[in-house]
Amino acid sequence: MDALKPHGWIILDKPLELGSTQAVGAVKRNLREAGLLGKGKDKLKVGHGGTLDPLATGILPIAIGEATKLCGRMLDASKIYEFTIGFGAETETLDVEGAVTETSDHRPTLADVEAVVPQFTGPIEQIPPKYSALKIDGKRAYDLARAGVAVEMKLRGVTIFSLTVRHPELVSGSQEVLKQVQDDELLEEITLIAKVSKGTYIRSLARDIARALNTVGHVTMLKRTKAGPFTLEQAISLDKLNEIGKGSDITDYLLPLEAGLDDIPAFDLTSDQAKLLRQGMTLDEREMIGNPALNGLFLATENQGSPVALAELVEGTVKVVRGFNM
Repeated sequence: MDALKPHGWIILDKPLELGSTQAVGAVKRNLREAGLLGKGKDKLKVGHGGTLDPLATGILPIAIGEATKLCGRMLDASKIYEFTIGFGAETETLDVEGAVTETSDHRPTLADVEAVVPQFTGPIEQIPPKYSALKIDGKRAYDLARAGVAVEMKLRGVTIFSLTVRHPELVSGSQEVLKQVQDDELLEEITLIAKVSKGTYIRSLARDIARALNTVGHVTMLKRTKAGPFTLEQAISLDKLNEIGKGSDITDYLLPLEAGLDDIPAFDLTSDQAKLLRQGMTLDEREMIGNPALNGLFLATENQGSPVALAELVEGTVKVVRGFNM
């Protein structure tokens, strides 16, 4: 990697009250202070791989340079969240920020929650929060809601790949789970772990689970623990990020561009083949010596790993999906 032009991912463990756009701004500021951002036509692009609300914490993948060409792919990736539903009150924003709109004295038991969870696993339909970034007639839903405009949010299909109760009695450092919460104990809150498809609103999921339990609720805690291939183990704090601007080597915190493509195969091209793809040309599958029967998307590399393009093999022809200028 050219030290003056870093391309790759910084995985930020986003703190509370920091917006995704602010997080991108913080990365740009540190790159600028480190003399790495560049200027004019050489200025590096920086973007994020999936919005995370200011009241949420956890993984926010931030793409730098050529990795920004993969942001759309990251947006489409599945995510894992931990979230807590506080029972007894529903708010206009479906989280702790909004005013209470409905209350209930009913409280579910752990057995109730575990019985309802399967109803929200698999393909489901949900109504997004009216306080969301979805556009309605060209305007953000939250802008309309804040202006007092009646907003009709339409059902949308999403997939909940898994949904489980996170038992708070898991002892740190131990594999043993001691079930201290009794099945018939009335709960003020419950924490769940969900693996979801793109477009899923956890706040809506929490609202609907609470209503299915004959009560109301809202999200009191939300943490993203995985986004696509990225996990919390790869994430750095805002303090660590700020070390880059103070002179720390960015390579200590930067994951390579290809880290965002670890779910697809890679194939190393010859110099001539790489040159053709960089020129926007196609390749014949039969010309790819050593081709391990690739099919569909793959990462085309050169010189044992240097990214050339996100490519696709369709009916014997290799075409460029996104080219990388590195």
